[in-house]
Amino acid sequence: MAFDIEMIKKVYAAMPAKVDAAKKVLNRPLTLSEKILFAHLHSDMQLQNFERGKSYVDFAPDRVAMQDATAQMALLQFMQAGRPKVAVPSTVHCDHLITAKVEAKQDLQIATTESKEVYDFLASVSNKYGIGFWKPGAGIIHQVVLENYAFPGGMMIGTDSHTVNAGGLGMIAIGVGGADACDVMAGLPWELKWPKLIGVKLTGKLSGWVAPKDVILKVAGILTVKGGTGAIVEYFGEGATNMSCTGKGTICNMGAEIGATTSTFGYDDSMSRYLKATGREEIAAAADKIKEYLTADAEVYANPEKYFDQVIEINLSELEPHLNGPFTPDLATPISKMKEVAAANGWPTKIEVGLIGSCTNSSYEDISRAVSLAKQVSEKGLKTKAEFTITPGSEQVRYTIERDGFLNTFDKIGAKVFANACGPCIGMWDRVGAEKKEKNTIVHSFNRNFAKRADGNPNTFAFVASPELVTALAIAGDLTFNPLTDTLTNEKGEQVKLDPPTGYELPTKGFAVDDAGYQAPAADGSNIVVEVSPTSKRLQLLDPFAAWEGTDLKGLKLLIKAKGKCTTDHISMAGPWLKFRGHLDNISNNMLIGAVNFFNDKTDNIKNQLTGEYGTVPTTQRAYKAAGIGSIVVGDENYGEGSSREHAAMEPRHLGVRVVLTKSFARIHETNLKKQGMLALTFADKNDYDKIQEDDTIDAIGLTSFAPGKSVTLVLNHSNGNKEEIVTNHTYNQQQIDWFKAGGALNIIRKQVASN
Repeated sequence: MAFDIEMIKKVYAAMPAKVDAAKKVLNRPLTLSEKILFAHLHSDMQLQNFERGKSYVDFAPDRVAMQDATAQMALLQFMQAGRPKVAVPSTVHCDHLITAKVEAKQDLQIATTESKEVYDFLASVSNKYGIGFWKPGAGIIHQVVLENYAFPGGMMIGTDSHTVNAGGLGMIAIGVGGADACDVMAGLPWELKWPKLIGVKLTGKLSGWVAPKDVILKVAGILTVKGGTGAIVEYFGEGATNMSCTGKGTICNMGAEIGATTSTFGYDDSMSRYLKATGREEIAAAADKIKEYLTADAEVYANPEKYFDQVIEINLSELEPHLNGPFTPDLATPISKMKEVAAANGWPTKIEVGLIGSCTNSSYEDISRAVSLAKQVSEKGLKTKAEFTITPGSEQVRYTIERDGFLNTFDKIGAKVFANACGPCIGMWDRVGAEKKEKNTIVHSFNRNFAKRADGNPNTFAFVASPELVTALAIAGDLTFNPLTDTLTNEKGEQVKLDPPTGYELPTKGFAVDDAGYQAPAADGSNIVVEVSPTSKRLQLLDPFAAWEGTDLKGLKLLIKAKGKCTTDHISMAGPWLKFRGHLDNISNNMLIGAVNFFNDKTDNIKNQLTGEYGTVPTTQRAYKAAGIGSIVVGDENYGEGSSREHAAMEPRHLGVRVVLTKSFARIHETNLKKQGMLALTFADKNDYDKIQEDDTIDAIGLTSFAPGKSVTLVLNHSNGNKEEIVTNHTYNQQQIDWFKAGGALNIIRKQVASN
């Protein structure tokens, strides 16, 4: 069925005129990204030629999606806004709180028991405020969105960095924090800096062992984890139109790993086929009527250098399968080079586990191509050398692949099927033996491979690849196995070669599902009471953060100077901590426990300036808070990379951190800090990072004249009595400065709603 069809028809009815008006003002052809952006300008915005990477612009997204871990905080904030119902179509998806351990049915039963309080809360809030609710086991948010809600030319935001997956259906879909979601659900404009544009021209056609995943693994190697920051990546060319819709989704999904605001593709026949296959013929028909507005103007793709800030060209016919990792998703190695690269780096080459699925690679096509390899195990007399797991992306996909015999084939090679949830991809994997912290290698088709991410073991070397390459490597049990050239020894001692994978873009018998797991909200939720126990360890109603005092911030203690990569996983770990995502005080006990202290190269071990003793980060910060002392966190490059989780901003705010000073920020995290009333600053001279000393007390001066484009001076008061001044920059506009002064954007929303 097509959800929210009337909303989609309204978007399509208005889009041509809005795009034509923008073309007239700019007096040039438009990219697809620009067409969607201009078509979704908020009504209060005046149409103009916005400056890429500089102009702050207000938008009106079509919908909001939230996964259960982030939805808790988003909805706790929305409850404070005072609205009786969400202003745009919104959904909640229960996919993060299910631990992968035994198998799908048993793991799901345990989760629904352990997290009953949270699921009941989310279901009741959804019911009350008109939000669609997808129950535990229904599937991973991004797969469910692609199957049910994404539509070409639309704009959506979601409280998960991989919301960008919907770009596979031609959307502008952007990951945000819960405060941003709260704004849009409350009917307020949503602010975004007008993005830069990166064009990726795909020529040729995928074949053999090469998959859509290899496109984004290659791009990640080119752009690195921050090369896409502040930009939309738009894919085009014959290689793009030759690719499946779900393949496009895979590429867009991992755009989060290069820091891109989002990624997208122009509307084509593959999207039409996918819409029809998923019961949305009406949307396909409507899109066909305005299809020239759902892709870039022809002149743009003919001369991309004139319209994009950067252009990358990849010939799919020459592309090679890649393995990215370990410990970062942008360390790209072609499979033909893995043997020498692994040897040079001392990477363990015996593969212990191969895992396929996740929101990135759990489509019918992905699994059908993997199963074509699984069939060869018995056909060629082989045995699978590594453990092998499958995580379906949705109940619809799981039900269909079971009907078509795929799960039976996987079962014959000893594979384990986990629940339709995020599982190992986000650290919800109760892996036997991980606590021993032994050095080992796994390969997976997920998107991220930061240290400790999958199983909590810092010595697990995780490599990202396509589902078909993961399957082949699991069969071989060897990281250096190249299925394009190498043979395997079967049970008879014969040398056999795996045939290239084959599969189906869409199920030939159509998709099928018994119970998709959707629960519609009540038509009138006014009488529904949402209760949160004051003694709950999982949920906690929020109190507003205090407004800025109106003075300079003096006497701030250095909490931690983080060294190297500091992602949101380092700032607010997932895994076992997910259970506290709805309880700000309890989850704050994981604040920055994964960050490496510059002064001793240890994690969760910092100096308490009040006692001179070393202790954990949360304990030390709570001591400062109890003493009424503010603090400052110092970070390295691309601070806050990774997940959109706003807990990484709310925890420091809750515990009394006042300033976060870094060499550079990841986009979503910087916005989250601003939304929560924090002061997010960057070094004007990155070398000043080296001036920060362990016992520093720091003053932020000139805040009474805090203004857009005006630098902020920090005074470093060293323990030896010396002082140094350093200059810091910021990207706050006037509205964001108002957030800071009010103590957070939500405080302003609450006043606005109350005054209406």
